[in-house]
Amino acid sequence: MKNKTLNRTDNFRQLKAKIFLRTVWIVTIAAGCIYLLYSLLLKGRFADWVVAANQKLFGLDYAPARTLYQWTFRNHMELVFVAGMVLVFLIVFRIYLNWFARYFIEINRGIDEIGMEDSGEVSLPSELSATEKKINAIKHKIEKQKFDMKLAEQQKNDMVMYLAHDLKTPLASVIGYLNLLRDEGQVSEELRQKYLSVSLDKAERLEDLINEFFEIAKFNLSNITLQYSRISLTRLLEMLLYEFQPILHEKNLNCNLAVPEDIMLRCDADKIQRVFDNLLKNAVIYSYEGTEIDIAVTRQGENARITFTNHGDTIPEEKLERIFEQFYRLDASRSTENGGAGLGLAIAKQIVELHKGTITAASENETVTFTVILPVL
Repeated sequence: MKNKTLNRTDNFRQLKAKIFLRTVWIVTIAAGCIYLLYSLLLKGRFADWVVAANQKLFGLDYAPARTLYQWTFRNHMELVFVAGMVLVFLIVFRIYLNWFARYFIEINRGIDEIGMEDSGEVSLPSELSATEKKINAIKHKIEKQKFDMKLAEQQKNDMVMYLAHDLKTPLASVIGYLNLLRDEGQVSEELRQKYLSVSLDKAERLEDLINEFFEIAKFNLSNITLQYSRISLTRLLEMLLYEFQPILHEKNLNCNLAVPEDIMLRCDADKIQRVFDNLLKNAVIYSYEGTEIDIAVTRQGENARITFTNHGDTIPEEKLERIFEQFYRLDASRSTENGGAGLGLAIAKQIVELHKGTITAASENETVTFTVILPVL
């Protein structure tokens, strides 16, 4: 706390020094003016000037003019002197306030520039450098938030367009095959089964796409509430691998699981399963056919480290930085027939972070690795 206070003091050292010097300068000028006033009224030729002015203005002789001076000034010299001091003080103080107010004018100008686009860096006097840095930091933060909002909106619009396009394809197939069944008077049982099978597949695909829309609403409009329980990480991954066997078989993939027997997790089992499901599904989609997927678990102090490694196209660094963004897909041309809406990894990241864990991605030499670190207790 003391260090923070010291840093704030140091930030305004130049400003305080300038205010101090300016104050000394103003006080010196005020003192000089008061001394001149004192010399003029009490030691100078002020009386002679006033008497001469009375003679000239009112046409008086010297004696009456001097008497008028006596009544108006001489008998009230202390009051005149005090009035003169007050006048000098007000003038000097006004000049001082005008100078000091310039700092607030500059700060207000800088604040006004925060919301201006393409206005560049805010520039303030050197003695306000600390305030300038803070204003520019706020300006950059707001600009980044605006950019992120525009980017997120653009990604969402793009994904809605992709989904809308992909909705039309299975829907057209369902309508087409159902029309064939309705319009053709005589259809063989084999052909009828084929039409019904294709229609059912396309209808199920429509259901999956509609669920994607529900995912968008769920993870953007509501908070996730965790229901904690104590589970065996080993059993969870074994069950996941068993469920994925048909999908792995389709691409001739082999999945190796290396996990100790004694690792227990306190977590929301359904949501952690969702994380691993998304990671394994992602590995299957982007793996070369006939390769292997490795799932490995190690204990690191109070954490469990889970890695999913598959063999596929190397992911460029710029794409790795965005891979956990909502609606972002590695291959923008890939339809939702083969990939999802770009929510899987974003949802996985959100769930892991809610469990006070981390998730990262790395890729090199046609190998992709996702690493999840979760607290064991």
